[in-house]
Amino acid sequence: MPDQYATLIAECRADERTLVQVERSGAHAIVTMDDPERLNPLSAPLTVQLRDRLTELTADEELKAIVLTGRDPAFSAGGDLTLMRDSAQPMLRGPHGTPELWRWIRMEFGGIARLITRTDKTFVAAVNGAAAGVGLAFALACDLILVSERARLVPAFSKIGLLPEVGTSWLLTRRLGYQRTYELFAAGRHLSGEDAAGLGLANALVDHDSLLDEALAWCERVEAMPAHVSRMMKPLLRHAADMTWEQAIAMEELAEPHSFTTQAHEDAVAELLGGVR
Repeated sequence: MPDQYATLIAECRADERTLVQVERSGAHAIVTMDDPERLNPLSAPLTVQLRDRLTELTADEELKAIVLTGRDPAFSAGGDLTLMRDSAQPMLRGPHGTPELWRWIRMEFGGIARLITRTDKTFVAAVNGAAAGVGLAFALACDLILVSERARLVPAFSKIGLLPEVGTSWLLTRRLGYQRTYELFAAGRHLSGEDAAGLGLANALVDHDSLLDEALAWCERVEAMPAHVSRMMKPLLRHAADMTWEQAIAMEELAEPHSFTTQAHEDAVAELLGGVR
């Protein structure tokens, strides 16, 4: 029987369009979803390209920070309806049934979210317009979220008969609480950039024309950290969300002595003491 998931991946990699742009500069990179006429939807080719590019970047030891954004006027319109009709539904009707679609959701959509959260690179989401569905999930998975006044956060799952996915239920209930998250999904409410910042879903509301500059300024802050701090801080903070206070403090107590062994720590202390060693 044909493997529909593998066939779809092969078709995507045969697509010669460049739907994800990568700009490298020093220790950071800008990754741009680039299908602006369609509001950068997560079509099959764009999704596979995005996972491939992020896999390459997160494996690069020279990189410390990655900006994720979309080509104006949108961040990402989320799951592509044509993908749902032409690929997802045929998978369900095919000889392998639901597991084929499960592979796509887990390996592609889920794979991208896991790359963002599990790497020690800092991800900065620069949300310049609509971020809907899975596109919103990718933004929420990032370590820092900057929104412009043109941003729109759209939890669109229920309007197309789907449930929250790709980690949004976990991420939003921890930031907003259960009732507000339920309200957001049940109402299909659109949040403006100002709303998102006010609710604490975004770190900052930034003028649209300055959005990318502010994202890059955060990259520079990360690059200025001692290397061990930028690498160790993210996994420590990510895991703390699932721990008790006792577990979290124990993890910090184990991690901190390693920092004391670094030259960066010794030099910083000496500088603060006026060069006295």
